[in-house]
Amino acid sequence: MREPKVTWKLVKEHGLTKEEYKEIKKILGRNLTYTELGMYSVMWSEHCSYKNSVAVLKTLPREGRYLLAKAGEENAGVVDIGDGMAVVFKIESHNHPCAVEPYQGAATGVGGILRDIFTMGARPVASLDSLHFGEISDPRTRYLFDGVVRGIGDYGNCFGVPTVAGEVYFEGSFSGNPLVNCMAVGLVKTDRIARAKAAGTGNPVLIVGASTGRDGIHGVTFASEEISDKSEERRPSVQIGDPFMEKLLLEATLEIIKEDLLVGIQDMGGAGIICSTSETAARGKSGIEMDVSLVPLREKNMTPYEIMISESQERMLVVAKKGKERRVLEIFSKWGLNSKIIGNVTRDKMIRIKNKGKVVAEVPAASLVLGGGAPVYLREKIKPKYLKETSKLDLSKVKTPKDLNRTLLKLLSSPNIASKRWVFEQYDTMVRTGTAVGPGSDSAVLRIRNTKKGLAISTDCNPRYCYLNPREGGKMAVAEAARNVVCSGARPVAITNCLNFGNPYKPEMYWTFAECVYGMGEACRCFETPVTGGNVSFYNEDPHGAVYPTPVIGMLGILEDMKHATTQWFKKEGDVIVLLDENRKSLDGSEYLKVIHNLVKGSPKIDLEEERRVQKTCLESIQKGIIKSAHDCSEGGLAVALAECSISSPKSLGATVNLKDKIRIDALLFGESLSRIIVSLDNKNLKKLEKIARRNKTRIKLIGKVSGKKLKINSWIDLEVEEMRRIYEGSIPEMMGKVK
Repeated sequence: MREPKVTWKLVKEHGLTKEEYKEIKKILGRNLTYTELGMYSVMWSEHCSYKNSVAVLKTLPREGRYLLAKAGEENAGVVDIGDGMAVVFKIESHNHPCAVEPYQGAATGVGGILRDIFTMGARPVASLDSLHFGEISDPRTRYLFDGVVRGIGDYGNCFGVPTVAGEVYFEGSFSGNPLVNCMAVGLVKTDRIARAKAAGTGNPVLIVGASTGRDGIHGVTFASEEISDKSEERRPSVQIGDPFMEKLLLEATLEIIKEDLLVGIQDMGGAGIICSTSETAARGKSGIEMDVSLVPLREKNMTPYEIMISESQERMLVVAKKGKERRVLEIFSKWGLNSKIIGNVTRDKMIRIKNKGKVVAEVPAASLVLGGGAPVYLREKIKPKYLKETSKLDLSKVKTPKDLNRTLLKLLSSPNIASKRWVFEQYDTMVRTGTAVGPGSDSAVLRIRNTKKGLAISTDCNPRYCYLNPREGGKMAVAEAARNVVCSGARPVAITNCLNFGNPYKPEMYWTFAECVYGMGEACRCFETPVTGGNVSFYNEDPHGAVYPTPVIGMLGILEDMKHATTQWFKKEGDVIVLLDENRKSLDGSEYLKVIHNLVKGSPKIDLEEERRVQKTCLESIQKGIIKSAHDCSEGGLAVALAECSISSPKSLGATVNLKDKIRIDALLFGESLSRIIVSLDNKNLKKLEKIARRNKTRIKLIGKVSGKKLKINSWIDLEVEEMRRIYEGSIPEMMGKVK
C-alpha cells in the first residue's frame, strides 16, 4: 500500500502546529514520510511530550535520600526502604478513554500502570484509584461510574492484585469528562531493578506479549484534545485489555529479569512501539533498527504507520543481552506468549524503521522524546476572573440550621462523604494476603513479607479547594495525603502525582495549573516528600467547560514496625478523645456549604508549618504506643470525622463530646479547616501525649470520651451509631440501584 504524501493539511490533522512541522523538517533536513508523521504526531502530543507542562514540573523537588531514580528517568518511581528492598510506584490517568468507553477505559488504565511497575522488576502488591464523576443524580454519571468501577475491579481481580484504597468524588464539573486515575505499587530487590534503556551495539530488540492490532491507534492524540460531541467517534482509540495475558506477561518478565537476560525493558503503553523504542534508545544514547514486517500481528494488511503507533495492550519491548536471546524466547514460549526479535541496537542514535528491508522511517531517537527534541512551552498565564467572585463568602448571610442532627445525617448521605463500600466490595482487597488495613480507614497498610516493616499508601485531592484557591489547594492535596499515612502510623517519604486540568492554551487554565504545581512543591519541600514522577492530563474539558483543577497525590509512607499500624475507629469504652490542632471559624469550600446551602465559595488556606508539627506529634505518639486510633478531619469537618470513628468501629462505639470553642456552631461542627486529627487513647497516657505535643509546639484539646452507642456533641447532636451507619452505608447503593 502506497503511503500518502505529507502535506500541511495532513500535518494539521495530526495535531502538530506549523512551527512544529517546520522544526521537524529542520531536524530531518527534508520532508517527513507518512510513517514519520505518525511517529512525531504521537510523540510530540501533550500526552507523551509534556510540552506544555514540563517547564513548570521542573520546579517540583525531585531528589531525596531514599530515591533510587529521579523523576522521569524510569517507568516509575523507586524508593529504597532498606533491607535490600525498594518500592516502585506510579499513578497515571485514563480519563478520555473512560468518557467514551468506561469499562475498557478503566480496565486498560489499570493494566497500563501495572506494566509500568513490573517492567522495573517489581511484583505488584497493590492497586489504588482516584475517581471523579459528575453529580450522581445524573443517569449518565451513574452509567460511567458503574462501568469504571467494574472495569477496575474485573482487571485487578483477574490479574491478582488487591485494590486497597482510593477516593471517589462527585461534582458537576466532571459530568462530561470524568477523571480516572490509576495507581500501582510494587516491591523489588534493589539488585534486580530493571532499567528502561537500549544500549550495547548489536544487542537484539524483541517485542513480547500480545499481538499487535489496530486498537488504540492515536490514543495519545485523543488524550491531547478536549472531549466534544464527536468523541464517541474515538471509541476505536480505546484499547481492549486482557488481564489473564497480562498475568502471564508479568511472570515471564520477572523470570527474564531474575535470570539477568536483558539490558533494558519498557512497557508499550501510550504511542506503542515508537514510544518504547525512541525512549529506551534516547536513555541509552543509542539507536534502534527494526523491521515492522517481523512484528506479530492479529489483523491483516496493517501498514508501518499503524504498527508503529498502535496501542494494543499487554506488550513489552525487551533489549536482550547478545547471546541470551534464545533463553528469552524459551521463557516467553513457556508462558504461551509471543516473543519475536524485530531488530537490534545501533550506535548511530537513529530510529530506523524498515518494512521487509525497505526503510520507511529514519529519525534521531532523541528528537522524538521529552528531554530531547520534543518542544517545550511556557504558556500565557492570567488569574481567572471567577476567583474574585468565589472568594466573597459572607457568613452573615449563611444561616445555621436549626436541626443539626438532620444536617449531620444529610452530610453523611452526601456521595462525597458516604461510605464507598459499594465500590470497594467489587474489588478483591485481600488477594496475596499482604493487606493489613484495607479500604475504610485513612490509608491502606500493606505488610512487607519477612520484615517488620509495612507500607501505607493513599490517594488524595479535593478539587473544590483547588478551584477556589489553586496554590493552597495544591498544598492541601499533599498535606492531606501525608496526614492520612501519618494517621495510619507511617512516615511519609515520597509522592507520585496525576495532574488533571483543562486546556493549557487557555491562559486562565494555565495559571491555575502552575499555581497548583507551585503549591504542591511548597508542601513537598515542607514534608520532605520528593516527587518520583507521575502524569499530566490536560484537555479535560467538554463543550460546557473544564473540570475543576485536580492534582491527585499518591503518597507513600513507611512503617518501621507493623505493630504501629493504626486505624480510624474507636477501640475501647472509656478511652479519651483528643483533638490535635484547633478548630477555626471557616466554612470555605466545605461540603456543608455545598450540600446544605448550595454554595461553592471561600478561599481555603493551610499553614504548612502547623500541619508539619501536628503530623509529627501524631506519628511520634503512635510510635510510642500512646494512641489507639487516629482520623483526620476532612470533608464534613469535625462532626463527620467523629461520626466516622464510630460508624467504622466493629463494636459501634459512640462518643460523648463537649466542645467549648467560641465560634459559630456550623463552622465548629462542619467547617473543614485543615491540620486537625482526632485521636483516642487510654486516659493514663494523656500526660504523655501532652508532653509530646508541647515539645512539637502543637495545640491539643481533650474533647470527650468513647462511650455508649450514640454520638453526642454538646446539646446539638444526639444520634444512634446504627442510624448514622444506615444512612452512611446505604446512600450510594440506593442511588446506584437506579443503574439499568
